[in-house]
Amino acid sequence: MTHTRTQLTALLEAHGLRPSRALGQNFVVDPNTVRRIARLAGVGSGDLVLEIGAGLGSLTLALVETGARVKAMEIDRYLLEPLRSVVEPAGVEVYQANALEADYDAILEGHPAVVVANLPYNVATPLVLHLLEAQPLITRMLVMVQKEVGERFAAHARDEAYGAASLRVQYFADAKIVGKVAPNVFFPKPNVDSALVEIVRRARVRVDPDVVSEAALFEVIRTSFAQRRKMLRRSLAGWASEGVFERAGLDSTRRPEELTLEEFAQLAASR
Repeated sequence: MTHTRTQLTALLEAHGLRPSRALGQNFVVDPNTVRRIARLAGVGSGDLVLEIGAGLGSLTLALVETGARVKAMEIDRYLLEPLRSVVEPAGVEVYQANALEADYDAILEGHPAVVVANLPYNVATPLVLHLLEAQPLITRMLVMVQKEVGERFAAHARDEAYGAASLRVQYFADAKIVGKVAPNVFFPKPNVDSALVEIVRRARVRVDPDVVSEAALFEVIRTSFAQRRKMLRRSLAGWASEGVFERAGLDSTRRPEELTLEEFAQLAASR
């Protein structure tokens, strides 16, 4: 059984707690929403799920209902006692850890897992990129993030939200927005809409590192997007070698947000 607004606020009051603004805590208090998230996560019996930022366990309980094996991570030590009281009777293992520093091999015991998470704005991008870059046991994610962040994760060339973070996600995974979440299902109510983003790790990175190294590829991407509104010949003036645009077959008057990952790879390989 997941939490209603009344039940969640009563749980906070019983433990003398209130949501932490510093940690960006906004708890989901609508059972239909957490069950929808669990359904969109596509998990069930035989799956290992790691929920990051479990809070007071509303989404955790919905994930348990799918039949999946669920582990929960929470950084806020003040939430551990109420969280454990709610989810451990349902068989969930709870870990206190900073998701950017956690020992995922130890927590997951070497097993592939799906991450499901309600992520605050300030940690969403670094955490998703960390999981893609450094945690290969995480094969798939369903993350709830601020709408603008979700659009950035899922953006492609010429989309308004497209940028270096979009390309970083594309290098490792395929991402798409699978749903929207309104502010009124949270306590406290945020001032922004949220998006649900599905991120599926690719079997291999999108650009062959034997052809273009990851370091070289993302050097040109970071340099380009440092001045994203300028033409490539200007934004890459300090990076480009003589004739690099001609060798790459790219027009130097194009802007960074117009190039695909593969075109950036052509540039990096042609330097």
